[in-house]
Amino acid sequence: MFQALSQKFEKILKNLRGHGVLTEQNIAEALKEVRLALLEADVNFKIVKDFVDRVREKAVGQEVLQSLTPGHQVVKVVWEELRELMGHEQVGLGLSSAPPTVIMMVGLQGAGKTTTCGKLARLFKQQGRRVLLVAADPRRPAAGDQLASLGATLDVPVHRADRLDASSTDVVRICLDGAERGRDQGYDVVILDTGGRLHVDDALMGELVEVKRAVGPQEVLLVADAMTGQDAVTMAERFDQRVGLTGVILTKVEGDARGGAVLSIRAATGKPVKFLGVGEKLDALEVFHPDRMASRILGMGDVLSLIEKAQEAYSQEQADAIQKTVTSKTLTLEDFRDQIGQVSRMGSMDQILGMLPGGQRLKEMAAGGMPEKEIKRVVAMIDSMTPRERRDHTVINGSRKKRIAKGSGTDVQDVNRLIKQYLATKKMMKALTAGGGRRQLAQALRSF
Repeated sequence: MFQALSQKFEKILKNLRGHGVLTEQNIAEALKEVRLALLEADVNFKIVKDFVDRVREKAVGQEVLQSLTPGHQVVKVVWEELRELMGHEQVGLGLSSAPPTVIMMVGLQGAGKTTTCGKLARLFKQQGRRVLLVAADPRRPAAGDQLASLGATLDVPVHRADRLDASSTDVVRICLDGAERGRDQGYDVVILDTGGRLHVDDALMGELVEVKRAVGPQEVLLVADAMTGQDAVTMAERFDQRVGLTGVILTKVEGDARGGAVLSIRAATGKPVKFLGVGEKLDALEVFHPDRMASRILGMGDVLSLIEKAQEAYSQEQADAIQKTVTSKTLTLEDFRDQIGQVSRMGSMDQILGMLPGGQRLKEMAAGGMPEKEIKRVVAMIDSMTPRERRDHTVINGSRKKRIAKGSGTDVQDVNRLIKQYLATKKMMKALTAGGGRRQLAQALRSF
């Protein structure tokens, strides 16, 4: 999402760091570029003006200009102001001390509201909480069917009423019945998937106001499409004015959205972004951390989020098995494929590289190396091998290579390249696990 903005910020700040001495003129020129970059990212012009003014005020202070590393100090100021712009610190969900916690999801059609309900249900279930989903959009049977399908996938019950007309009274009744069922049956969380519209109108707002007044949810979360940019901010303002929001979940941020919604919503509405939807799968939901996002935008990476993804993708048993495989020097093509699969569970390579320091440069380097398409080709080639070939690459002769290539839709040169990559990886593992390197690797894996 922030690829273009990150590229521009990295270039601007690299130039600043390159100056041994900074003057007000240097900073003014850099801030012009910052202003343009934010406007191109679809950030509200008033928010951009206020942001640049705050950075300028701090950056031209004597504490910065007379420091030993003024360029780095300006980068620090920009990072701090970006963090403040997006909310300073992560804001979690307000869970009730007397269960169930009722979460009311609102938004327009097409923003991904129902899918996001499923993602939240999965998140709570992983935390050991009992979740009840409530299909509260009787006008669109397909929405209820979708929620029921998600519930079946997650093994989460869905409260759904039958044979109802389309009046707002029925919607309120569904939500009240769902909340009551949550209390009676001991659920920890009840998620209300309310109805949406193609656009904001009085009927929608009136219905949501009635539901909120009757049920009294602890959280009212707006699900907004990040691809709509400033329209998402305007919509958030309108929902907050009429219904009253406690937070926002931005979806489709994995696409080519310019980032204006993420950077603007907190400043425009005062409501925090609590989650980001980063894909269609049910595990593609990230807790929003303003400080980590500021680091990503400035090309500093987000190692903490990467570690959290790794911990979710790898169980302790899997981590122990990897350590055993690596330190015993028995890495096979089967292990090679399995590790690629585990990395894929953490997200796309684009997302993973974006969390590493200098991730933008790494993406540019990877563009000619191992993008998503190439990774799929590698897995297809290994899958086309027999179990014996995966465990012992030395049996793969010319005729076997032709069969593997044909079975995976590749050619013999691709198979040769795969074996070469595998042998290089195995050689590196052997070097790492020799003597002191082995001890260091084991210590690193244990500490991780």
